[in-house]
Order: sequence, then structure tokens, then C-alpha cells
Amino acid sequence: MAGTNPSPSEYIQHHLQNLTYGNHPEHGWSLAHSAQEAADMGFWAIHLDTMGWSIGLGLIFLCLFRKVAKSATTGVPSGLQNFVELMVEFVDQSVRETFHGRSRLIAPLSLTIFCWIFLMNLMDLIPVDWLPGVAAKVGEMFGADPAHVFFKVVPSTDINATLGMSLSVFALIIFYSIRVKGLKGFLAELTLHPFNTPNKLAQIALIPVNFLLEFVTLIAKPISLALRLFGNMYAGELIFILISLVGIWQLPLHFPWAVFHILVITLQAFIFMMLTIVYLSMASEDH
Repeated sequence: MAGTNPSPSEYIQHHLQNLTYGNHPEHGWSLAHSAQEAADMGFWAIHLDTMGWSIGLGLIFLCLFRKVAKSATTGVPSGLQNFVELMVEFVDQSVRETFHGRSRLIAPLSLTIFCWIFLMNLMDLIPVDWLPGVAAKVGEMFGADPAHVFFKVVPSTDINATLGMSLSVFALIIFYSIRVKGLKGFLAELTLHPFNTPNKLAQIALIPVNFLLEFVTLIAKPISLALRLFGNMYAGELIFILISLVGIWQLPLHFPWAVFHILVITLQAFIFMMLTIVYLSMASEDH
């Protein structure tokens, strides 16, 4: 951490900094030792902690559900099988009630989104010093300065992760829009709505206005998805960090906030999933 006895500001900044690898203008390809070095690495720098935890938690989800699927029985189910079946039925019901098109992708996609984001959010309940402290010890064993070993464990508090997921949803929105309406229909939706008139000259004049309004509406979908998840989880993480600074009051404050935060992390995963279903359903409607 930043010094043996870091100030509150240094402590917070250290916990909010990602483990970043990239091409530094002076040091070449290396790990960033400060927030400034991470910024100097530019757009192509990689947050190794975000990537590692995202992939790892995704693999846990896949392996867990695959194991249950292979060992599923019609007899007395195990507790894990009951839980997985409950999750599948819950997501399937949500898709049936919300998605009005036809697609074999939406239900498994929605299940993956909900479980994956929930697992990433769940990492926020781990005390903020535990895993970064382990990372600092490991870094020290390899000769690194513990003050320069950064390690964030909640991928959904990284705007790069949430924006990456929302851009994937945005790509699916475009795909389903063109698939259902055709390229001509998709472009017509962007340029002939919301203002439409039988007069051709007036309609041509309204194309720039329609395109601006529809484009803003379209691009707002992935941006709102990313910022909503990131903002709520980042705020929750920051509160946990602030709680860890209060000394003997840490446990009495940590427990009630953690209980409340369970609702937050579940709700944020659910909202991301439901908005994805809604957006894809809207894209699949042929007016």
C-alpha cells in the first residue's frame, strides 16, 4: 500500500486502482506502479484483475451448471440441483413474459448474464483488505513493492467490464434488428420515425431530425446498461472501503451494509438481465 501507514486518501486510491498491464512510453510493456502510469499506457492497457476474475467467475458458473446438468436426476434432487432448477425456471419465466419474438438464444443468454453478473457483484461482500492483502504478499515474494501491487476483486466496479458487456448486448440489438426487419427496414426505422408524414419532401427534410432522435435513443441503451451497473457497484465498493477505515466500528457497520448490499447486487444483476431481454424484444418487433 502507499506507505507503511497510508493516509485515508492513499488507502482509498490504492483500493480503487486496477492491476494494469500495458505499453508505457518510457518503461515499455510492464505493470503500472501508479494511477498515472496506468493512464500513460493508454487505451490498450489491460486490467489483469478484472479480466482474471471475470473469466474465473464465468468458468465457475459454466462448470457448476454443467455438473448439475450431467448429474440431474428425476428422483430426489440435491440442494444444488434444486437451486439451479429454480434459477433456470425463474429466468425462463422472465423471458417468456418479456421477449415476444422467437429465439433459442435469449433464455440461455439471460441466464448467463444474470448468474455471471451476480457472481461478479458477489465479490463485493469479501472484506476489502483480504484478497488485495494476499496479492501484496505474493507480489512481495516476487520482489515487488507491496505499495505498488494493486488488486481489485469486483469486476463490475470496472467501467471497462460493464461497458464491454453492454456493447455485446448492443451488437445483438443491431443483429436482431437487421435480421427481423432487414437492412432497409432497420435504416427506415432510424430515419422515418418518430416523425412521419405522407409528404415526401417534408419526410426527406425530417430525416436528419429523426435520425438524431433515434440514434440517441439507440446508443443510450448500452451506455445506460453499463453506467447503471458500474455506478451502483462502484458506490457500494467505496462504502465498504470507507467502513474499513473506521477501526473498532468496522464490524457493526460492515454487517448491516453487507446484508443490504446482498439486495443491491441481486437487483443489479436482475435489472441488467431484464433490460437486455426488453431491448432484444424491441429489436425483434417488426412494425
